[in-house]
Amino acid sequence: MQRNKRLRASAAAGAAGALIAASAMIAVATAPTASAALVDNPFVGAKQYINPDWQASVDGAAAQVAGSNPTLAKQMAAIRTQPTSVWMDRIRAIEGTDRQHGLKWHLDQADAQSGGEALVFNLVIYDLPGRDCFALASNGELPPTAEGMTRYKTEYIDPIVALLDDPAYDNLRIVATIEPDSLPNMVTNMSDPDCSVSAPYYREGVQYALSELYEVGNVYSYIDAAHSGWLGWDDNATKMATEFSNVIKGSRYGWASVAGFVTNTANSTPLVEPYLTDPTLQVGGGQVRSSKFYEWNSNFDEVDWTARLYSLMTAQGAPSSIGMLVDTSRNGWGGSARPTKVSTSTSLDTYVNESRIDRRTHRGAWCNPSGAGIGERPTVAPSGYTSSHLDAYVWVKPPGESDGSSEEIPNDEGKRLDRMCDPTYSSGTLGGNLTGALPGAPLSGQWFQAQFEMLVQNAYPVISPDGTVPSPSVSPSVSASPSVSPSASASPSVSPSVSASPSVSPSVSASPSNPVTGKCSAVLRITNSWGGGYQADVTVTAGSAPITGWKVTLPSGTTVNQVWNGTLSGTSVSNVGWNGNLGAGGTAAFGFIGNGTAPTAGALTCA
Repeated sequence: MQRNKRLRASAAAGAAGALIAASAMIAVATAPTASAALVDNPFVGAKQYINPDWQASVDGAAAQVAGSNPTLAKQMAAIRTQPTSVWMDRIRAIEGTDRQHGLKWHLDQADAQSGGEALVFNLVIYDLPGRDCFALASNGELPPTAEGMTRYKTEYIDPIVALLDDPAYDNLRIVATIEPDSLPNMVTNMSDPDCSVSAPYYREGVQYALSELYEVGNVYSYIDAAHSGWLGWDDNATKMATEFSNVIKGSRYGWASVAGFVTNTANSTPLVEPYLTDPTLQVGGGQVRSSKFYEWNSNFDEVDWTARLYSLMTAQGAPSSIGMLVDTSRNGWGGSARPTKVSTSTSLDTYVNESRIDRRTHRGAWCNPSGAGIGERPTVAPSGYTSSHLDAYVWVKPPGESDGSSEEIPNDEGKRLDRMCDPTYSSGTLGGNLTGALPGAPLSGQWFQAQFEMLVQNAYPVISPDGTVPSPSVSPSVSASPSVSPSASASPSVSPSVSASPSVSPSVSASPSNPVTGKCSAVLRITNSWGGGYQADVTVTAGSAPITGWKVTLPSGTTVNQVWNGTLSGTSVSNVGWNGNLGAGGTAAFGFIGNGTAPTAGALTCA
């Protein structure tokens, strides 16, 4: 790793004198050697690290339910090989704690898993002085003081950087999530005394981490950018762009030190709201975005938010190559409570509540939310959302780890009871609602068996107990809206956000290679395959006139193991009640898991 050592030597030499320092810093800031090894998307062409510590927790959880619920145990086992991030949430975590191995151990394991080829090692940098100033459950060990800042640099960042800089790990691509919730707190919570005191240390700490990690040479830093339910309002988003840009430009290497941004870290905001696609849709005299649940925030999901985030940051000077990551570890919202169609209510709040897949009591209810489920499996360069510039879906928060305790628990980690984790607590910031948090939760970061069982049972896409993990999911394209005449209503001056289409499966339009004629047409797409099976989705498109139902014939010899958003009969799939009525040119989608070799993608017979 000589390229890294040269950079470090140059930076160190720069301290010898003012003139030498100036020339050394210019050389460091413009040196191509650090970035030469970097690729546009670190996840492409690389495996990802499977954390044995998390695997052990999953195995233990499966063993607990194997006798009473063998299907659930098999579902748990089916995801044990998914990549999750390794959290450095305190100084002791670098050497290892009673709950997890140290960083060097994990790096050695990652090197062994790589087999000498490229492998992504997902790491979370998370120990700023005054950490999580607005959330007691995850307060850190370092105080927001000059002494705390010195310890952050010398006892936390420097030892981490020294380990990553070992030539033994040259083949690893270190993807670092930088300080969850830190810069977002500076955007929205500066009126809080703790946050106003912590702010200068957040800026300095993030800049130091970005600069030092960049000099390692194979680190890709993604700054945490909260989620759509936090920063999605226009005012918050604009402030965020300025704050983030100033911090990045103030680091030694500016934009070169940032690979992109990561959203929804440890949160449960949906990737897509499939039945709420137009924030300005008028229902019952008001726009959907003006409902109690969305509170004039036009960004309903993370697809909307990442698209908006990319637009804002490139306008601030970020290179067009920056990418976005979305933490999908807990935002699936499956299970029996998941809506299956758009509401027909003419009451605005009823319409939204019956249509949204996000089942929280309020979008600000962040702690161990009841009803949540595992979302999309970690996916490299997911398709369908061009405006979002997605590098990957990742599991930053390992499913099963608590957000915070339901009651006060003495500890030496600086963590306190946050009432947002107490299911008996109601708050004005939640519209007077109860938190909806699960009871019996341990300290943040500790294993929460009841939560893991819930997340697996409510996963969307569903986790197949036979060991296959279908991904990505198929969300129907929904264009239906209630029969409500638009009415004028007062609204704040809020511009609609720049967003990608929330339909997972793109609509099929007429073209010479894909004609849409007659009553309906259907197109098959293979989305995943493995030994002995595959996953596919099918997009159905109505012809030149509306239809009230459809039936698609699958390829000859197809054996279906599971189907969703459709009704299977032999080798045909027909609509379910809510997705059969399509207007002229309208689309619906269904998906299935098949056994054996995947058929050839293309047109199917539709009647």
